[in-house]
Parts: sequence; C-alpha cells; structure tokens
Amino acid sequence: MVVGLDGSVIKELSAGFDTIEDTKAGVVHILQQIRRFQERIHKHIEDNYVDFMPNHTTSDMYIEEGEHLLRDTEHLLSNVSSDTRLDLNEANAELTQCIEELREISLGLKVSHRILKIDDFFQCVEEANATKDYLMVLDLLGKLKCLICREATCEVDRIFQKCACYDTIKIKYHVQANILQQNLQHKFERLLQLSEKNFPTTKHVTVQVSKDVGQLQDIVMALFQARYNPLKICDFLLENCLMPMVVKPVSVELLNDNEEYTQLNISYSLKELLKSLKPSYKEVFANIQMLLDCLTNINVNVFAEQHVFTIIGGQIKDRLLKLIVDECLMDSIPATMDEYHKSTLVQDVLRFEQTLVDNFFIHAEMDCTLTNFTKKFEQLFRNRFNKKVLETAREIMHKDLQDMTVVAEGITAEDVVKNPFLFPQCMISKCTLDLIKLMEHILKQLNNSAEEEEEEPELLAVIPVILNTYINEVPKTHKNLLESIPQQSVLFFNNCMFLAHWVAKNADACIPTHPALVNTLHATGTNIFKAQIIYQQKILATILREFDISDPHSIGSRPFKLTRQCLRQLDVLKNVWRNVLPDSTYKQTFCDLLNDFCLDIMKRVLLLEDISTTVANELSELIEVILNVSPTLFKEKHEVLCVPCWMKLRQLKMILNASLQEITEQWCDGAGILTAHYKVDEIRHLIRALFQNTDRRASALAKIS
Repeated sequence: MVVGLDGSVIKELSAGFDTIEDTKAGVVHILQQIRRFQERIHKHIEDNYVDFMPNHTTSDMYIEEGEHLLRDTEHLLSNVSSDTRLDLNEANAELTQCIEELREISLGLKVSHRILKIDDFFQCVEEANATKDYLMVLDLLGKLKCLICREATCEVDRIFQKCACYDTIKIKYHVQANILQQNLQHKFERLLQLSEKNFPTTKHVTVQVSKDVGQLQDIVMALFQARYNPLKICDFLLENCLMPMVVKPVSVELLNDNEEYTQLNISYSLKELLKSLKPSYKEVFANIQMLLDCLTNINVNVFAEQHVFTIIGGQIKDRLLKLIVDECLMDSIPATMDEYHKSTLVQDVLRFEQTLVDNFFIHAEMDCTLTNFTKKFEQLFRNRFNKKVLETAREIMHKDLQDMTVVAEGITAEDVVKNPFLFPQCMISKCTLDLIKLMEHILKQLNNSAEEEEEEPELLAVIPVILNTYINEVPKTHKNLLESIPQQSVLFFNNCMFLAHWVAKNADACIPTHPALVNTLHATGTNIFKAQIIYQQKILATILREFDISDPHSIGSRPFKLTRQCLRQLDVLKNVWRNVLPDSTYKQTFCDLLNDFCLDIMKRVLLLEDISTTVANELSELIEVILNVSPTLFKEKHEVLCVPCWMKLRQLKMILNASLQEITEQWCDGAGILTAHYKVDEIRHLIRALFQNTDRRASALAKIS
C-alpha cells in the first residue's frame, strides 16, 4: 500500500494495515519523507543559526509539512498494535528495525519542528518590533522562553539542547529580551518623567505623567511583566519626594493644564530645619496622597495580585513607614489631656493606611507598622504625657529656691492644732507653688476626662514620679546652697512639708502610694533642716572652742567677745528664719540652739574648781548678756522660757552673786527652787568653788544633801 501525506493516507493509517508487508511499506515511506524533510530543515537551520547565510525562506512554509509528518508518524506507531508488533518481532526482524528507526527519527522530527516554531516566533518578534507592538513582543518572548529555556524533562529537550544551533538560539532570545526591555524603558521614561534641580538652598522636583492612559498602561504592563527592575524610580521617589514630605515643609502643586502631561511640582529647602518647623501629619498624608494620585495611571495590575505600586512598595515601604512613624507620628502624639481628647490621630492613621492598601502600596495583613502604632497609641500618649509633665517639673525644680512667697497667711499653730488639715503660715519657694499648680492641672484634666475610670490610675502615677523626682533631684541640684545658706535649707524644709500637706489634702484623689509620699517628703525636708541645724551648732561650737575662763584672777574680754559672736550668729539665723519658718518650728528650733549654747557655757562654769569674786562677777555679767539678748531672738520675748535650761542659767547667775546663806535658803533642804534644775553634786561643787574652806562653808555643804 502506498503511504502519502494526503487525507486518504492518514485515514488508512488510522484504520491500520492488513499485512506485515503493508506495514513495512508504510514505515519505509514515512522514513523517506522524514529524511527528505530533515535535509531541507537542516539546511534552513544551518543557514540561519550556524553559518548565518542569507536565507529568503521562512519557517512557516515548513511548519505545516512538519506537523503533517508528525501526525502520520504518531498514527502509524499507535496503530501497530502490541500483538502485531510482537508477531512482527518474531516473524520479521527487518520490519522491527524499521519501526525502531522510525521512533528514533521521529524524535529528530520533533526537534526540527520545535526549532521551526522558534524561528517563526523570532520572525514574528521582528515584525512586532517594527510596529512597536510591545505587548505582542512580550507574549512572543514568553512563548520562546518556554521552548528554549525550560529544563530538559524529556528526550526531545535533551536532543534540542545538544544541537549546534541551541546556543545561538538562546543568545538570540536574550538579545531580543534585552531589546524589548530597552525599548519599553525608553518609552516608559518618555511617558513618566522624573527630574530634580538643585539650587543653593532649595531643591525643585518634577513628576510628569502622560495623559495617554492607554499607551502608558500598555507600556507599564509590558515593562513590569518583562521583569523591569524599578530600583531607580523607587530611590528617586523615596529620596526626592517621600522622605522630604515627611521630615520638612514641602510645597506641592499638582498641575493639569497641559494637554499631554499631568505635572506634580515639589519644592523644599536643603537646609537643616528646626524640629518645630516639621509639617503636621495631616500635611504629610495629604502630600503623599497627591503623589499617589499623580502616579495612579501607572498602577496597573501586572500579575495576579501585584500592581506596579505593589512592586515599588516592596522596595521602599518599610523605610517609608518607619520614617513616618519615627519622624512624624511620634511627634504628633498629644502631650496633654485636652490634646488627647481632641486628637483624631488614630482614625487619620487608619484612613491613611487604608489608602495605601487601596493603592496596593502595602498589604493589609502583612504590613502592620501603622496598625501597630495605633494599637500602642494609648501607651505612647501616657509616655508622652508623663515625659512632658516631668520635663516641665524638672524645669520648675531647677528654679531658684530663694524666690519665695507667703502661704497660709493668718493660720497660726493654734489653728493647726484645732484643724490638722490646715497648714501654718510660713514662706515657701514660688517654684513649689508652680509644681503644685502643675499637679493640680493634672488632677483637673483627669477629673474632666470623659474616660476617667480607664485613664486615671495610670496617668495619676505621674504625680508620685514628680514628687519622688523632687525628693531626689532638688537636694542634688541645690546641694551647695542648701548646705551653705541657712534660709535655703528652711525653705526646702517648708517646701517638703507643704508638698506633703498637699498630698494628704488630696488623699481622695487616690494618688498612688500617697502615705509613703507624705512620710518621705517629711523625712527628706527634716533631714535637710536637721543637717543645717547641726551645721549651725558646729559653728557655735567652733566659736566656743576658744572660750577660756580658767584664769582664777579674771576671765578677760575674750569670753565676752565669743559669747556676743555666738549671739550674733543666732541673730543672723533669726533674721533669715523668723519670717520663713512656721512659728512653732522657729520657736522650737531656737529653743534647741539656745539650750545647747547655754548648756555649753554652764558646763564650762561648773567645771571650774576655784571661782574668785572677780571671776564670779565677770561670769555673772557674761550670763547677764545672754539673758538680755536671748529673748530678742524670739517673736515673743516670753517664749525664751521654753528653753529647757533657761531657768538653770538664771539661777547660775544668782548663785554666782549669792551668799552661802542665800544658796542654802534657795536649796531649802532639797525643797527649794534650786532643786528643780540642779543636782546636789552641782550645788556642792559651786559652793566649794565660790567660797573658801571655812566652818560656815562646811555647815552649808552639810545642808546640801
């Protein structure tokens, strides 16, 4: 049977052969046709891809013939049934060999057919390039890539990749791909023009987008599907447009008056600007929105879930979002309760984030930088609120303590005894009142808060922080003055007492740890005050270190000078403390200081073994000086009677001037007035020192028991 390539032959091949001879004839005929076809194809391929000879033939004239041969071969092989072929293998080795040869040569036919298709696609690419049909070129290159660059998964692939023309075909594919990308990029850069111009202190950036939307989107689609690397445009947009929009004042103008282009003009200063000149977050959002609107026509869907903005965002979104949060939103967090309640920051940020999602710039579920900021907003506000309050508090704490004012005017110690919620009249530093105004403002803001129950506990915690900062920092900040200037220390004492009184008065405000705060404020103020008192006592003690009355003939003028010097020192303290300290505190303080001073004087007198009449008179005069001056140190002279050793000092003056009889009468067998302040040994010692050893002295001593 004669086997041809027309429809009747295909029909017969489909029906199968009646005899082995028919089968053999059909196989031989197909083999002959394939060989002749392969010879012609081989020359065509060598001319095009090996020798690069001029060739006026086109591949499409061979493709159809090759497809017919492939169909005939497949039909022939499929219609030789398994049983028949088994019989053939046993009966006719020559036929079996022909069939195996057909199988092998059919692989070559498939390779030839693939090369013809590749060649045809290349010709189509050239035609599409000529008409600038870049989407068609992109589609053709995609088909070429599937035929040329795929992995060798079958025998045809392996044979094709070993062909002499394979490397040339592959190079030609890459050349065409590069040509396409260059063409697309050149066209794209004409449709989307990005430019910048630097001046001495400013920069002007221009973004021009073609209004030929159809052509623009076709080019963008083809370019990005061709795996265009948008790094250059990404860097330009981030560095010249987006970053300046976030961190500095920017002039943005969108122009639509040109028929061919939409133009966005951006201008800004190149100088380092003050933080206070940063744009508000609303301005930042509006400017970024304007940039996205200008570029919206390039934001085509490139792949399944990828738009152009998705690809651009993949390069810059992390840096941009971090910059927005760090340099814009963090500065926009409210610092006061009033600002907090007026703020729409959270809602605005979420709307802006949705804008970015709608423009496919970020992924709603994966890019959570802005969402996370809004979730932390409450805590960030508390931190900012506390930081702002503490900054203000520290500024107050660094003010001069000496700038003072009267508080609780007219409130006496007796009033305080009757009503412990009152504070006695005294003077405190004005900065302490400023600090209290600050804390009262916080309480007022919280009381006016619509969400008081939720916010108050955490925001109230800033008050203990303020007071603990005061306790810790003021003694350090004003250390030298607190140690060296008496008035500073008593002012700090009053300040601490007044702050403690304020905390106790506001106990119903539920200030955290308020009992501990009251105790700590009391202790801190008292410690500073006590340290000053000890310092003043040391000054008096240092003066009295040279107080010498051991000369039995005369004490001289030196003790008088030293005594007056001590009294002048106390008078200095009176002048700086009397109108500053509360009356009761002032009175008690001077009672203690005078008591120590008087006891020191009396101790020195009581240590004398022999007191002559002259010395006794001089000591009496010295004590008289103390008795005359000391009452003037108090607001009311009679308050000197509260000095514990005052009566003992007066009695010592009396003893120094008294006779033996007067002393024994004042003792009165242990029932006299001297017994209230003097011990037996002290009176006996004074008698021995003042009077000579006589029977009268012995009699008097006998009565002192």
